[in-house]
Amino acid sequence: MDTIRQVRFVWKPLVFACSLLPFAMVAGDLFGITGSLGANPVEEIQDRFGTWGLRFMLITLAVTPLRMISHMNWLARFRRMTGLFAFFYVLMHFLTWAILDQDLVHSVNALPAIAEDIVKRPFITIGFAAFLVLIALATTSTAGMRRRLGRRWQKLHNWIYVAAVMGVWHYWWQVKLDASEPAIYAAILTLLLGYRIWRRQKSLVPRNTG
Repeated sequence: MDTIRQVRFVWKPLVFACSLLPFAMVAGDLFGITGSLGANPVEEIQDRFGTWGLRFMLITLAVTPLRMISHMNWLARFRRMTGLFAFFYVLMHFLTWAILDQDLVHSVNALPAIAEDIVKRPFITIGFAAFLVLIALATTSTAGMRRRLGRRWQKLHNWIYVAAVMGVWHYWWQVKLDASEPAIYAAILTLLLGYRIWRRQKSLVPRNTG
């Protein structure tokens, strides 16, 4: 089996299944099958989904550097999948907050309170802005949309960098006491963005042909 077929029929399904594990663990803990969600299950679910959304954004950003360093170009075939999982977990994070934490499930009267929180609480504002960016990226991730948008597609999808920065920022502002975990994500993001800047600067330096 050649590499492309192996990626398509072996590695992609395996990565897809592994990417669903965090969701399966939340569902298992919710029903007491795999563990417990603790004293505040809504907050625990919300935090887990948010953390995995951020992790998948960083994984997506790591694909290109890993491809360049390893020269394994087939790694690029996982970028769309990991990006969509980032959107999926951030969507679940938002829905958990809106429906369960803000009680939208019981009353549409919660909508004004949700809107007020988004506008008046900075860490929610920046998190919601990142969510909107991910919606735009997810809805334009298909090959058809890429053809329709042409050069604009890449410019739009460069906003993944902005979404990742806002995601780390949202997490950092949310943490009240121990900021060690968001600091780790910030360091990883800095490394990933720094590598891109270094590569770009390197490509701009004219080679000595003498």
